Amino acid sequence: MDAWVRFNSQSQAKERIIRAAQYACTLLGYTLLKGGAGAQLRRTVSQLEAHMSLTRKLLRLGNSVEAIESAKRAIHLSDSILRLCLTVGHLNKAMYFACDNVLWAGKMGLLCKVDQRKWSQRSFKYYLFALILNLTRDVYDLHLLMEREARREAAKSPPSRDSSPCTAAWAVPPDPSAWLRGRLSLLSTVMHNNPPLLLDLLKNTCDIFIPLDRLAIYPTGAGFVGACGLTSSLLALLAIVHPWLKLKP
Repeated sequence: MDAWVRFNSQSQAKERIIRAAQYACTLLGYTLLKGGAGAQLRRTVSQLEAHMSLTRKLLRLGNSVEAIESAKRAIHLSDSILRLCLTVGHLNKAMYFACDNVLWAGKMGLLCKVDQRKWSQRSFKYYLFALILNLTRDVYDLHLLMEREARREAAKSPPSRDSSPCTAAWAVPPDPSAWLRGRLSLLSTVMHNNPPLLLDLLKNTCDIFIPLDRLAIYPTGAGFVGACGLTSSLLALLAIVHPWLKLKP
């Protein structure tokens, strides 16, 4: 199992490069449509996008195994909220990849009578649930870090007789605008000091618009989806090139 996980991780960079190219084609197709380009050129770009999507599905074969292994590791975390978000998130990823494998097998003719639309909708639902849990984890991490930074800043200032450093740091002053500026400053400091969290938050925020559009929950259009997919792919590649930017655990 460990050998398969190591082997599978080697294809992640290739998959992310192809994903970036796929969503670049999505964005290009939208731009060509708005620019009034010829139908043949738009058809070529659309076919290229479809081929890249199929190639990604091939590279993701077996990703369910890695997701399940990640869930088995996450279930031992001491923090209950992180344990819940990561374990359930990885299980949703495993189901997403399983549905993706069925779609690939159907497109390749290995499985007969595969309802592509139904399985595609099902896979995007699992993908959306996984992203919601990932964002919940990011916000939780952000909250913990902001609390820690607030306590550190409060410890530097003279404490009030009626409040602890932590409550003094988070208490709302008479001037709400000053309190808001303080919170934004705190947020900026935390994000600046924690690039992996910032990167993961941006990537998940970009990614979540893709299933929201595909499931018609919040339609944004091909252009916006293409831009979000391209941006999140480049951010994921950045974390692969620089492993210290990958959020842990």
